Amino acid sequence: MCDFNVKEENTSEMSEIKTEGDVDPKALDDMNQHIQNVLQQMRDKFQTMSEQILTKIDDMGTRIDDLEKNITDLMNHAGLETPDK
Repeated sequence: MCDFNVKEENTSEMSEIKTEGDVDPKALDDMNQHIQNVLQQMRDKFQTMSEQILTKIDDMGTRIDDLEKNITDLMNHAGLETPDK
């Protein structure tokens, strides 16, 4: 038969667990706070990445518009007709 008792020296969080399966409310609060901090960091990183992606998409759109204008100018300069949109 396996022994599933939790040893108190496993981790710092585990040291808060008592032998009867009772959990220290402070340990729960600490874990909750840690999870909230991690989630906030993830939200912040996601927001930053989203802003960077949108900026790059806007820059790409501007570059495409410039490229289309330059192609049209070259075609006009060469005496070719530009395709109608």
